[in-house]
Amino acid sequence: MNIKGILAITDHTLLRPTSTWDEITEILDDAMSFKCASACIPASFVEEAVYHVDKKLAICTVIGFPNGYDTTEAKVFMAEDAVENGASEVDMVINLGWVKDGLFDCVEEEISMVRRAVQDGVLKVIIESSELTEKEIIRLCKIVTDSGADFIKTSTGFASGGATFDVVSLMKEHVGENVGIKASGGISSFADAAKFMELGATRLGTSRLVKRAKAGDFS
Repeated sequence: MNIKGILAITDHTLLRPTSTWDEITEILDDAMSFKCASACIPASFVEEAVYHVDKKLAICTVIGFPNGYDTTEAKVFMAEDAVENGASEVDMVINLGWVKDGLFDCVEEEISMVRRAVQDGVLKVIIESSELTEKEIIRLCKIVTDSGADFIKTSTGFASGGATFDVVSLMKEHVGENVGIKASGGISSFADAAKFMELGATRLGTSRLVKRAKAGDFS
């Protein structure tokens, strides 16, 4: 198992509502130490975090998080604000109510608008797969591909379930060649991380892998 390779595609994450700056600092320092892909943190900490890492680490934040039902205008503003504050990666949550109502054109338009707001940054689209049918996931793979987003992401980690092997396999089968897959939510071991990568995940969202690495536990 290539531990360094796994950590290199990991977004070391802390999105708990009660997160403090001291906790965020630890996340940033650990992500740099283990050469993670990014640190994914609340938007209110982005500007300080960018200064703290001094270009040694990509800073990721979330918008429309965790429920996705903010207006499109609000999501666009949040994306613009995040980029202005120095975020180079943005993870957005789609409007799940629109999916359930079959308003797929609205979902795609919103993603496209956020895509433009993120400019040259990386956009990951969280579809909250645990709340969707297989048919809905397949449809969203096409929408995310057509919208120009960089990644489709399984989960926020705040819903009824997180990433599963079956969902990542399904995404790999149906998403476009130029779209990465981010498995997120509930990834707690290097063995599971390696399996997700084998199935097609090109990015991982978790806080637990770095914690395991710090403790010398590579299981």
